Amino acid sequence: MATIEVRPDGYNYVFSSHLEPKARVKQGDDVFIYTDDAAESRIQSKTDYPKKVLSTVKFLNPQTGPIYVEGAEPGDTLAVSIKGIEYTRDFAFSAFAEFFGGLSSDPLTPLLQDPLPEHVWIWKLVDDGAAFYEEELDIKIPSRPFLGTFAVAPDLEAISSLAPGPFGGNMDVPDVRPGNTIYLPVFNPGALFFTGDCHGSQGQGELCGFALEITAKSHLVFNVIKGKSIDQPRIESPDKIMCVGSARPMEDAARMANCELIKWMVADYGFTWGEAYELLTQVGGLYVGNMVDTFYSLVASVEKKYLKRCGLKK
Repeated sequence: MATIEVRPDGYNYVFSSHLEPKARVKQGDDVFIYTDDAAESRIQSKTDYPKKVLSTVKFLNPQTGPIYVEGAEPGDTLAVSIKGIEYTRDFAFSAFAEFFGGLSSDPLTPLLQDPLPEHVWIWKLVDDGAAFYEEELDIKIPSRPFLGTFAVAPDLEAISSLAPGPFGGNMDVPDVRPGNTIYLPVFNPGALFFTGDCHGSQGQGELCGFALEITAKSHLVFNVIKGKSIDQPRIESPDKIMCVGSARPMEDAARMANCELIKWMVADYGFTWGEAYELLTQVGGLYVGNMVDTFYSLVASVEKKYLKRCGLKK
Protein backbone atom coordinates (compact mmCIF):
# COMPACT_ATOMS: atom_id res chain seq x y z
CA MET A 1 0.00 0.00 0.00
CA ALA A 2 1.09 3.56 -0.70
CA THR A 3 1.83 6.44 1.67
CA ILE A 4 0.05 9.60 0.53
CA GLU A 5 0.40 13.11 1.95
CA VAL A 6 -2.42 15.58 1.42
CA ARG A 7 -1.12 19.10 2.01
CA PRO A 8 -3.71 21.37 0.35
CA ASP A 9 -2.89 24.59 -1.45
CA GLY A 10 -6.36 25.83 -0.53
CA TYR A 11 -9.32 24.81 1.60
CA ASN A 12 -13.03 24.29 1.00
CA TYR A 13 -15.93 25.56 3.11
CA VAL A 14 -18.73 23.30 1.92
CA PHE A 15 -19.28 19.58 1.73
CA SER A 16 -20.09 19.13 -1.94
CA SER A 17 -19.83 16.61 -4.75
CA HIS A 18 -19.13 19.44 -7.21
CA LEU A 19 -15.58 20.14 -6.01
CA GLU A 20 -12.42 18.82 -7.64
CA PRO A 21 -10.72 16.15 -5.48
CA LYS A 22 -7.52 17.21 -3.73
CA ALA A 23 -6.22 13.64 -3.88
CA ARG A 24 -7.15 10.12 -4.96
CA VAL A 25 -6.34 7.24 -2.62
CA LYS A 26 -6.74 3.47 -2.60
CA GLN A 27 -8.21 1.40 0.18
CA GLY A 28 -5.55 0.56 2.75
CA ASP A 29 -3.25 3.45 1.83
CA ASP A 30 -1.63 5.37 4.69
CA VAL A 31 -3.02 8.86 4.16
CA PHE A 32 -1.57 11.84 6.05
CA ILE A 33 -3.85 14.88 5.93
CA TYR A 34 -2.89 18.41 6.99
CA THR A 35 -5.65 20.61 8.37
CA ASP A 36 -5.98 24.25 9.45
CA ASP A 37 -7.85 25.34 12.57
CA ALA A 38 -11.45 26.58 12.53
CA ALA A 39 -10.36 30.25 12.37
CA GLU A 40 -7.84 29.84 9.53
CA SER A 41 -4.94 30.34 11.98
CA ARG A 42 -5.89 34.02 12.37
CA ILE A 43 -5.97 33.84 16.17
CA GLN A 44 -2.38 33.68 17.42
CA SER A 45 -2.47 35.71 20.64
CA LYS A 46 -4.78 36.90 23.40
CA THR A 47 -5.30 40.23 21.61
CA ASP A 48 -6.53 38.62 18.37
CA TYR A 49 -10.22 39.06 19.16
CA PRO A 50 -12.55 37.18 16.79
CA LYS A 51 -14.52 40.29 15.76
CA LYS A 52 -11.27 41.97 14.69
CA VAL A 53 -9.27 39.20 13.02
CA LEU A 54 -12.25 37.45 11.41
CA SER A 55 -13.94 40.61 10.08
CA THR A 56 -12.72 39.95 6.53
CA VAL A 57 -13.41 36.21 6.61
CA LYS A 58 -16.48 35.21 4.66
CA PHE A 59 -16.46 31.57 5.78
CA LEU A 60 -15.09 29.58 8.72
CA ASN A 61 -14.06 25.98 9.42
CA PRO A 62 -11.73 25.27 6.44
CA GLN A 63 -11.75 21.69 5.21
CA THR A 64 -9.11 19.55 3.55
CA GLY A 65 -10.86 17.68 0.78
CA PRO A 66 -12.55 16.23 -1.01
CA ILE A 67 -10.44 13.07 -1.11
CA TYR A 68 -11.56 10.47 -3.66
CA VAL A 69 -11.47 6.89 -2.29
CA GLU A 70 -11.25 4.39 -5.12
CA GLY A 71 -13.90 1.68 -5.06
CA ALA A 72 -16.47 3.60 -3.02
CA GLU A 73 -19.92 3.83 -4.62
CA PRO A 74 -23.33 5.10 -3.50
CA GLY A 75 -24.93 2.60 -1.15
CA ASP A 76 -21.57 1.53 0.36
CA THR A 77 -20.19 2.46 3.75
CA LEU A 78 -16.84 4.24 4.12
CA ALA A 79 -14.81 2.97 7.09
CA VAL A 80 -12.11 5.41 8.20
CA SER A 81 -9.59 4.28 10.82
CA ILE A 82 -7.83 7.09 12.68
CA LYS A 83 -4.28 5.90 13.31
CA GLY A 84 -2.90 9.09 14.80
CA ILE A 85 -3.13 12.88 15.12
CA GLU A 86 -0.01 15.05 15.33
CA TYR A 87 -0.18 18.75 16.17
CA THR A 88 1.64 21.09 13.77
CA ARG A 89 2.07 24.01 16.20
CA ASP A 90 2.71 24.37 19.92
CA PHE A 91 -0.52 26.07 21.06
CA ALA A 92 -4.30 25.93 20.74
CA PHE A 93 -6.77 28.74 21.17
CA SER A 94 -10.29 29.06 22.53
CA ALA A 95 -12.41 32.20 22.59
CA PHE A 96 -15.65 33.93 23.45
CA ALA A 97 -17.09 35.48 20.29
CA GLU A 98 -20.03 37.86 19.97
CA PHE A 99 -23.40 36.13 19.58
CA PHE A 100 -21.90 32.66 19.50
CA GLY A 101 -21.83 29.80 21.99
CA GLY A 102 -24.10 27.53 23.94
CA LEU A 103 -24.97 30.14 26.58
CA SER A 104 -25.31 33.15 24.28
CA SER A 105 -27.95 34.24 21.82
CA ASP A 106 -27.06 33.53 18.20
CA PRO A 107 -28.67 33.89 14.75
CA LEU A 108 -30.68 30.70 15.27
CA THR A 109 -31.75 31.65 18.81
CA PRO A 110 -31.91 35.47 18.86
CA LEU A 111 -32.55 37.25 22.15
CA LEU A 112 -32.69 40.93 23.18
CA GLN A 113 -29.37 41.09 24.98
CA ASP A 114 -25.90 42.55 24.58
CA PRO A 115 -23.17 40.16 23.41
CA LEU A 116 -20.75 38.69 25.92
CA PRO A 117 -17.36 40.47 25.97
CA GLU A 118 -14.90 38.80 23.63
CA HIS A 119 -11.97 36.98 25.19
CA VAL A 120 -9.18 34.76 23.84
CA TRP A 121 -7.52 31.90 25.69
CA ILE A 122 -4.12 30.59 24.55
CA TRP A 123 -3.35 27.05 25.67
CA LYS A 124 0.34 26.12 25.36
CA LEU A 125 1.34 22.56 24.58
CA VAL A 126 3.45 21.24 27.48
CA ASP A 127 4.80 18.00 28.97
CA ASP A 128 6.16 16.83 25.59
CA GLY A 129 2.72 17.24 24.01
CA ALA A 130 0.80 15.36 26.70
CA ALA A 131 -1.04 18.38 28.09
CA PHE A 132 -2.14 21.99 27.50
CA TYR A 133 -1.54 24.84 29.96
CA GLU A 134 -3.41 28.19 30.08
CA GLU A 135 -1.48 30.84 32.02
CA GLU A 136 -4.42 33.11 32.85
CA LEU A 137 -6.41 30.22 34.28
CA ASP A 138 -3.26 28.59 35.68
CA ILE A 139 -4.74 25.21 34.78
CA LYS A 140 -3.33 22.23 32.88
CA ILE A 141 -5.52 19.68 31.08
CA PRO A 142 -4.67 16.47 29.20
CA SER A 143 -4.15 16.49 25.46
CA ARG A 144 -7.05 14.52 23.89
CA PRO A 145 -6.90 15.16 20.13
CA PHE A 146 -9.79 14.46 17.79
CA LEU A 147 -11.14 15.70 14.47
CA GLY A 148 -14.14 17.99 14.93
CA THR A 149 -15.18 17.72 11.30
CA PHE A 150 -15.31 14.36 9.52
CA ALA A 151 -17.51 14.01 6.45
CA VAL A 152 -18.35 12.73 3.01
CA ALA A 153 -20.03 14.80 0.34
CA PRO A 154 -23.83 14.65 0.61
CA ASP A 155 -26.03 13.75 -2.33
CA LEU A 156 -26.60 16.70 -4.73
CA GLU A 157 -26.55 19.70 -2.38
CA ALA A 158 -23.62 21.72 -1.02
CA ILE A 159 -23.73 22.10 2.77
CA SER A 160 -21.74 24.53 4.93
CA SER A 161 -18.70 23.08 6.67
CA LEU A 162 -20.18 24.42 9.94
CA ALA A 163 -23.04 21.91 9.76
CA PRO A 164 -23.33 18.26 10.82
CA GLY A 165 -25.76 15.72 9.35
CA PRO A 166 -26.15 12.16 8.06
CA PHE A 167 -22.98 12.71 5.99
CA GLY A 168 -20.97 13.41 9.17
CA GLY A 169 -19.72 16.98 9.02
CA ASN A 170 -19.01 19.33 11.90
CA MET A 171 -20.13 16.91 14.60
CA ASP A 172 -17.53 17.94 17.22
CA VAL A 173 -17.65 14.47 18.76
CA PRO A 174 -14.58 13.62 20.91
CA ASP A 175 -14.79 9.93 19.97
CA VAL A 176 -13.66 10.79 16.43
CA ARG A 177 -10.17 10.14 17.73
CA PRO A 178 -7.12 7.90 17.26
CA GLY A 179 -7.82 4.22 17.87
CA ASN A 180 -11.40 4.41 16.61
CA THR A 181 -13.03 3.69 13.26
CA ILE A 182 -15.71 6.00 11.89
CA TYR A 183 -18.32 4.73 9.43
CA LEU A 184 -20.02 7.11 7.00
CA PRO A 185 -22.68 6.48 4.34
CA VAL A 186 -21.49 6.93 0.75
CA PHE A 187 -23.61 9.15 -1.51
CA ASN A 188 -21.21 9.73 -4.43
CA PRO A 189 -18.58 7.81 -6.40
CA GLY A 190 -15.31 7.99 -4.47
CA ALA A 191 -17.16 8.99 -1.26
CA LEU A 192 -15.46 12.44 -1.45
CA PHE A 193 -14.09 12.70 2.08
CA PHE A 194 -13.42 15.94 4.02
CA THR A 195 -11.83 16.64 7.40
CA GLY A 196 -10.64 19.57 9.52
CA ASP A 197 -11.27 21.43 12.77
CA CYS A 198 -8.84 19.43 14.91
CA HIS A 199 -9.31 19.90 18.66
CA GLY A 200 -6.63 19.34 21.29
CA SER A 201 -9.35 18.75 23.87
CA GLN A 202 -13.05 19.47 24.33
CA GLY A 203 -15.66 18.99 27.00
CA GLN A 204 -19.00 17.47 26.08
CA GLY A 205 -21.13 20.06 24.31
CA GLU A 206 -18.27 22.39 23.20
CA LEU A 207 -20.03 24.92 25.42
CA CYS A 208 -18.59 28.29 24.32
CA GLY A 209 -18.31 27.18 20.68
CA PHE A 210 -14.50 26.99 20.56
CA ALA A 211 -12.71 23.90 21.83
CA LEU A 212 -8.89 23.81 21.89
CA GLU A 213 -8.54 24.78 18.22
CA ILE A 214 -5.27 23.68 16.63
CA THR A 215 -3.62 22.77 13.32
CA ALA A 216 -2.71 19.15 12.76
CA LYS A 217 -1.55 16.28 10.58
CA SER A 218 -3.77 13.18 10.81
CA HIS A 219 -2.98 9.62 9.76
CA LEU A 220 -6.06 7.91 8.27
CA VAL A 221 -6.70 4.60 6.52
CA PHE A 222 -9.78 4.18 4.31
CA ASN A 223 -11.71 1.01 3.55
CA VAL A 224 -15.06 0.41 1.84
CA ILE A 225 -17.80 -1.95 3.01
CA LYS A 226 -19.52 -2.86 -0.22
CA GLY A 227 -23.29 -2.92 -0.48
CA LYS A 228 -23.87 -1.97 3.15
CA SER A 229 -25.88 1.21 3.64
CA ILE A 230 -26.20 3.09 6.92
CA ASP A 231 -28.35 6.12 7.73
CA GLN A 232 -26.21 8.01 10.29
CA PRO A 233 -22.51 8.12 11.21
CA ARG A 234 -21.25 5.26 13.33
CA ILE A 235 -18.15 4.97 15.53
CA GLU A 236 -16.42 1.85 16.78
CA SER A 237 -13.84 1.86 19.58
CA PRO A 238 -12.13 -1.17 21.14
CA ASP A 239 -14.86 -1.38 23.80
CA LYS A 240 -17.97 0.40 22.42
CA ILE A 241 -20.15 0.93 19.39
CA MET A 242 -21.61 4.41 18.97
CA CYS A 243 -23.93 6.31 16.62
CA VAL A 244 -24.27 10.05 16.02
CA GLY A 245 -27.52 11.92 15.41
CA SER A 246 -27.55 15.60 14.44
CA ALA A 247 -30.74 17.66 14.66
CA ARG A 248 -32.65 20.39 16.45
CA PRO A 249 -34.28 20.04 18.93
CA MET A 250 -31.71 18.04 20.86
CA GLU A 251 -34.13 15.22 21.72
CA ASP A 252 -34.53 14.46 18.00
CA ALA A 253 -30.75 14.09 17.72
CA ALA A 254 -30.89 11.64 20.64
CA ARG A 255 -33.66 9.65 18.92
CA MET A 256 -31.73 9.53 15.64
CA ALA A 257 -28.58 8.29 17.38
CA ASN A 258 -30.38 5.61 19.38
CA CYS A 259 -32.45 4.39 16.42
CA GLU A 260 -29.27 3.99 14.36
CA LEU A 261 -27.62 2.12 17.22
CA ILE A 262 -30.57 -0.28 17.47
CA LYS A 263 -30.36 -0.93 13.71
CA TRP A 264 -26.67 -1.80 14.15
CA MET A 265 -27.38 -4.14 17.08
CA VAL A 266 -30.10 -5.92 15.11
CA ALA A 267 -28.11 -6.26 11.86
CA ASP A 268 -24.73 -7.28 13.28
CA TYR A 269 -25.24 -8.62 16.81
CA GLY A 270 -28.37 -10.77 16.57
CA PHE A 271 -30.75 -8.72 18.70
CA THR A 272 -34.41 -8.13 17.96
CA TRP A 273 -35.63 -4.53 17.94
CA GLY A 274 -37.31 -5.04 21.31
CA GLU A 275 -34.23 -6.65 22.88
CA ALA A 276 -31.98 -3.84 21.69
CA TYR A 277 -34.44 -1.19 22.91
CA GLU A 278 -34.59 -2.81 26.35
CA LEU A 279 -30.83 -3.25 26.61
CA LEU A 280 -30.11 0.40 25.72
CA THR A 281 -32.69 1.50 28.28
CA GLN A 282 -30.64 -0.24 30.98
CA VAL A 283 -26.98 0.20 29.91
CA GLY A 284 -26.95 2.63 26.96
CA GLY A 285 -24.81 5.75 26.99
CA LEU A 286 -25.68 9.18 25.63
CA TYR A 287 -23.68 12.41 25.49
CA VAL A 288 -23.74 15.76 23.71
CA GLY A 289 -21.00 16.30 21.14
CA ASN A 290 -21.95 19.88 20.35
CA MET A 291 -24.72 22.25 21.41
CA VAL A 292 -23.57 25.22 19.32
CA ASP A 293 -23.69 24.25 15.63
CA THR A 294 -26.51 24.60 13.12
CA PHE A 295 -27.67 21.19 14.38
CA TYR A 296 -26.80 19.60 17.71
CA SER A 297 -24.91 16.28 17.67
CA LEU A 298 -25.57 13.55 20.24
CA VAL A 299 -23.80 10.20 20.60
CA ALA A 300 -25.60 7.02 21.68
CA SER A 301 -23.44 4.08 22.75
CA VAL A 302 -23.33 0.62 24.22
CA GLU A 303 -20.34 -1.28 25.59
CA LYS A 304 -19.37 -4.34 23.57
CA LYS A 305 -19.38 -6.54 26.66
CA TYR A 306 -23.19 -6.26 26.70
CA LEU A 307 -23.49 -7.44 23.10
CA LYS A 308 -22.52 -11.01 24.01
CA ARG A 309 -25.08 -13.43 25.44
CA CYS A 310 -24.24 -14.97 28.79
CA GLY A 311 -25.14 -18.50 27.70
CA LEU A 312 -27.11 -19.12 30.89
CA LYS A 313 -30.52 -19.49 29.22
CA LYS A 314 -31.83 -23.06 29.44
